[in-house]
Amino acid sequence: MYQKLKAYQDMGRQIRVASTGAGWMGSGFVSAVKHVTGMEIVILTDPDTALARRVLEENGGIPKDFIVETTDPDEAAAAIENGKRVVTGDPDLAGKVGPVDLVTDVTPSPRSGAVTAWNGIRGGKDVVLINIETDVTVGSALKKMAEKEGVLYSVSSGDEPGCLMELWDFVNTLGYQPIVIGKGKNNPLNPDAGPDDVREPAEKAGKDPYQVASYVDGTKTMFEMTCVANATGVRPMQPGMAGPEATLETVSEIFALKKDGGISEFPGAVDFVQGSSMAGGVFVTVRIEDERIRDDLNYLKVGRGNYFTFFRPYHLWFLEAPISLARAFFDRQTTLVPLDLPPADTITLAKRDLAEGEVLDDFGGYTFFGRMYGKEEASKLGGLPVGLAPGARVMRPVKKGEVITWNHVSLDENSIAVRLRRSQDADYREAIGNR
Repeated sequence: MYQKLKAYQDMGRQIRVASTGAGWMGSGFVSAVKHVTGMEIVILTDPDTALARRVLEENGGIPKDFIVETTDPDEAAAAIENGKRVVTGDPDLAGKVGPVDLVTDVTPSPRSGAVTAWNGIRGGKDVVLINIETDVTVGSALKKMAEKEGVLYSVSSGDEPGCLMELWDFVNTLGYQPIVIGKGKNNPLNPDAGPDDVREPAEKAGKDPYQVASYVDGTKTMFEMTCVANATGVRPMQPGMAGPEATLETVSEIFALKKDGGISEFPGAVDFVQGSSMAGGVFVTVRIEDERIRDDLNYLKVGRGNYFTFFRPYHLWFLEAPISLARAFFDRQTTLVPLDLPPADTITLAKRDLAEGEVLDDFGGYTFFGRMYGKEEASKLGGLPVGLAPGARVMRPVKKGEVITWNHVSLDENSIAVRLRRSQDADYREAIGNR
């Protein structure tokens, strides 16, 4: 890939990326792309255009005089052709500008990601999201829309799902039987955690307490594992998954099939582990019956017995995402795309008693958290997709720990995310009914 990028740059060309989001994730992505040969961010979209300007200057190394603020497609195209960069608060702009090769969204917001992808696809642009929350919420609808428009839709590598897809492809290509695919959670699971519980360490690290709390209360983990489940066909063994304590030395034994003394009820499950040993990494546990292959893997110190775990000890989130964008551009290769019939969903549960008229806050906040379910069970419960929860108004009281359903809330029906999700669910019901 580096050789392709270098050759492209040597021709005087760059992969021109339009990116949405100038927050912590978005600014990190700008910094990452600055160091990538043959790629540049030509449009940075954010409601706070002053912040977007600052990010291009401080993280992108772009001089002030080379940044143009506009909502006009022709003005933006002319600026890019003249070697300048564009900041805008208009989410429609990137899809209308000719000299843009790829569109991405680098936020944790399903609403932002849905708008970015919707406008990019309608404008004939390939879309590679660095936003798994959007994919879990409306990925199947976006995939269908992209196929209709003849463009590419994908989620990037870097976050756990994209990294797991690479491991999944590795073990399946070699013919090993996957038993469990999962991640090491960075902190102990506490569904009650809110911003106040993590404020001090979050602010000390320069992070948003809501975002950090969404890691601790499990919402982010549920999003991640639902994303990879919906691309691979694996499913949770139980609502919320099992999440056992594990180390590299014990994980293979723990996730062995029940008939072999482990906890796995079937091959092809998705889960996560707690404990510092595997925190931040991703893994696939496999079962191998071929005695010669087992002996070789034992000799290579991969494991012992019939079960082996392939482990990648890190994921680099938006820092490695440019590789997925380059694959999409040069090879038309996707990193992660949901199946037509996703097997899982993450739905909304009340973090405390909720009264009529309250408005749900944000991921990691005080009012709700997400939990992963098999798709059939989630549908039977009528669970509100957690990606649509922020900003929803409670219309009927909900007790702490109860599933918040579609019928419990009022949503903005004009929202692109809501419209896409309703269309996606209608397609799912029709497909299930025709099976």
